[in-house]
Amino acid sequence: MSGPSHFPTAHWNLDGIVSGLRDARVAWRGPRGRLRDDAGLREFPSQESLRQIVKDLCGALFPMRLGPIDLREEVEDFYVGHTIGAALDALLHQVCLELQYEGRHDPALQADTQQRATEIVRRFGAELPAVRAALDLDVMAAYQGDPAAHNVDEVLLCYPGVAAMIHHRLANVLYRLGVPMLARIVAEIAHADTGIDIHPGATIGRSFFIDHGTGVVIGETAIIGDRVRLYQMVTLGAKRFPPGENGELKKGLARHPLIEDDVVIYAGATILGRVTIGKGSTIGGNVWLTRSVAPGSNVTQASLVSDMPDCGLGG
Repeated sequence: MSGPSHFPTAHWNLDGIVSGLRDARVAWRGPRGRLRDDAGLREFPSQESLRQIVKDLCGALFPMRLGPIDLREEVEDFYVGHTIGAALDALLHQVCLELQYEGRHDPALQADTQQRATEIVRRFGAELPAVRAALDLDVMAAYQGDPAAHNVDEVLLCYPGVAAMIHHRLANVLYRLGVPMLARIVAEIAHADTGIDIHPGATIGRSFFIDHGTGVVIGETAIIGDRVRLYQMVTLGAKRFPPGENGELKKGLARHPLIEDDVVIYAGATILGRVTIGKGSTIGGNVWLTRSVAPGSNVTQASLVSDMPDCGLGG
C-alpha cells in the first residue's frame, strides 16, 4: 500500500519560539555584562575545531598508526610537518578566541592578544616531541601491564586508557600554557569518547597505565608519580568543597590525592582529599579511603574494617 503523496503543512509558531529564545538569551547575558551593541562574532572556542586539531595532532604524533591509511614511510616527515603546521594554525585561532574572551573586560589584555596567542602556540608545538616520548612510555606501560595485550600497536590503536592519555598529555600542555578552556575541551573530548575523566590540570608522571578505564575520574590538583596503574571506576577526588565569601565554591585549592611512584589502585577504589598514597602501595578494589597510607601499604576493605575503633555496636 503506497503512502500519501504529500503531508499537510505543519505550523510551528517559529516566530514565537525565536522570540522566546531571544528573551532567554537577553535574560542570561544582561546580568553578566554580556550584552553587545553590535552583532559581534563568535567569542568562544569551538569543540568541533578542537576535535579536528587533536585528531590531526594524533596523526602527527603517531603517523604510521594514527595517520592516513595510505601514508608511506618515505613521505612521513612531509606529512608530519604539513599536518602539524595546519593544526597549529587552527589552534592559533582557538587560542585567540580564548584570550579575547578572558580579556573582554580589560582593554590592556586585548591589546596584544595575537602576540600572546602566537607565543602560546609556538611553545605548545615545541613540546610535542616531549609529549610523544611520554606517550611512548605510557604505551609500553600498558603493554607490559596487561597480559591480554599482544603488541604495542594493539595497545595504541585499541586501548581507551591510552587514547585518554594522548588527550591528557596534550591538554595538560595547554593548561600549563594558560588556556584552560581549550585544555578542558580537549579533556572532555576524551571523556566523551572513552568514559575516562581526567582534568587537564592533573599532574601525571611517566609510564602511566589505566586498564579498562571506564568510569575513572582524576581531579584537577591530583599529582600522580611514575609507574602508577589504575583500573576501571577509580576516583581520585576531593573530600570537601569549602565555600568562598560569595557562596561560590573556592577555586584552585589543592584538594585531590597525591599518588607516589609504583602504586596500583584496583577497580572501584575511591580516594578523596589531599591525602598521600605512599610509594609501592596497593589499594584494593572498592576501597573508600580518606586518609594517607605509608609506603608499601596493602589496603583492602578488610584491613580498613579492622582499623576501625570499637564503637560498642557489635552483638
